Amino acid sequence: MTESERSNAHLLEEIERLRTENSKLRDELDAERCSSNMDKLPMSLDEFKRYGRQMIVDETEGLKGQLKLKNSSVLVVGAGGLGCPSLPYLAGAGIGKIGIVDNDIVDTSNLHRQVLHDSTKVGMFKCESAKQVLNKLNPHVSVTTYPVRLSNANAFDIFEDYDVILDCTDTPMARYLISDVAVNLGKPVVSASALRTEGQLSIFNFANSGPCYRCFYPTPPAPTSVSSCQEGGVLGPCVGLVGVAMVVETLKLLLGVYTIENFKPFLLQYSGFPDQTLRKFKMRGRREDCPASGSNKTVTRKAIESGEIDYHSFCGSRNYNVLKEDDRITVKKFEEEYRNSSNNKPYFLLDVRPSLHYSISHLPDTHNITVNELRDLQPELEELQTKIPHISKDSEVLVICRYGNDSQLATQLLKDKFKLKDVRDIKGGFFKYIDEINPSLPKY
Repeated sequence: MTESERSNAHLLEEIERLRTENSKLRDELDAERCSSNMDKLPMSLDEFKRYGRQMIVDETEGLKGQLKLKNSSVLVVGAGGLGCPSLPYLAGAGIGKIGIVDNDIVDTSNLHRQVLHDSTKVGMFKCESAKQVLNKLNPHVSVTTYPVRLSNANAFDIFEDYDVILDCTDTPMARYLISDVAVNLGKPVVSASALRTEGQLSIFNFANSGPCYRCFYPTPPAPTSVSSCQEGGVLGPCVGLVGVAMVVETLKLLLGVYTIENFKPFLLQYSGFPDQTLRKFKMRGRREDCPASGSNKTVTRKAIESGEIDYHSFCGSRNYNVLKEDDRITVKKFEEEYRNSSNNKPYFLLDVRPSLHYSISHLPDTHNITVNELRDLQPELEELQTKIPHISKDSEVLVICRYGNDSQLATQLLKDKFKLKDVRDIKGGFFKYIDEINPSLPKY
């Protein structure tokens, strides 16, 4: 190779080296620019992709609305029938911080409607079960759990960190407490209830000027008129629809769809049977004489936290303990002395559960008559005999129900109204009998 050829080859190598170095420098510069642009983005690329189809809905205001949701916080009180459908949609929508209050544990009887939980979570706190699902659904959402019963003492500390409260509870006591605390903290409440195939939904304390729960319901319902899912039953899809509707209303609040000018108090009622219907009723505004939100309110933070406001006394409770101890027997004694007794002594066993309950599972040789039926009968033995032939004032009668509550009321009715002499109820009811005597019977 000549000197000229060697010089040209060296020159070509140098040119190639410079090209490689320039390419590397360009790649590094592009990466730096990309990193700089990423630092300026208000969300991660995954979040843009995750919420994309939500952001392009006109009502959400695109990126501006999504950032409102990302920077917002929602507390859900109750991870049961209403909380379970609400929580995944809140997380899916990108609410930045979600709190869950519930000290109950997952039970198999919950799973037909509380579909956020599953069979492997039976025995786990519902709030922790829900958190596991939400974390898998959306890792960009922060979830805090409170496995405690909401009370006068802890409600303010829990509520203070959240923008909107979802009341997914099922008792008047909890509803009054949640509303009262929210009013004192100036927070809106999305409140709903559901039973059997129906539900209803409202927004309380909107913009700290709308009506509160006490404005709608100054006086609590009679304890005997309040039915729970355990007593009255509930159809899963119906309570699920109401829970999802709660999230729609929550998003309207957080996105600013509702304003002082356009918000009007309402009650939304859903019915699943015979036809699905959704009706909206206008409700009155804030009551000036309301003790919680009126001009001269007495339901203050101090009154609540000190225990001066006693929700248990205010709402009352059913008194099932109406019998003396001699008027009751245990399931063990019932089994030994009546079911498996060699004496074969005659007795009437009355099952006072509703007929649908009775049709699912019952003991043999029983008569089904409900407490309400006993109340409606005329106070004459002949009237009772139309329902239970051959029963007499001297008959030995045993009464059973689901948990041993209604059976006490029925026992008292049989003694006082129909003057039967020998009537006793079975402690703990049919479910106690299943647990302690015969687990092979269906328990619903």
